[in-house]
Amino acid sequence: MPTAAHIIYIPVVLLVGIAIGFILGGRAARDAQAGAQRADEARAARRAAREAARARDAAGSANPPDTNTPG
Repeated sequence: MPTAAHIIYIPVVLLVGIAIGFILGGRAARDAQAGAQRADEARAARRAAREAARARDAAGSANPPDTNTPG
């Protein structure tokens, strides 16, 4: 027959474990969300740089220097 200590001890340990898991799980979720946000920002920065380079290259090739005229 379980003693009164077991009737109190087991639920208390269970609740402490749930509380610790909730705290650690919330922290892990916040870290994962922050990492995903940093990755999205880095991806957007790379995309913007790539588009700027394409625009710069397109502007340069649309008006090539005139090399056929004697100078």
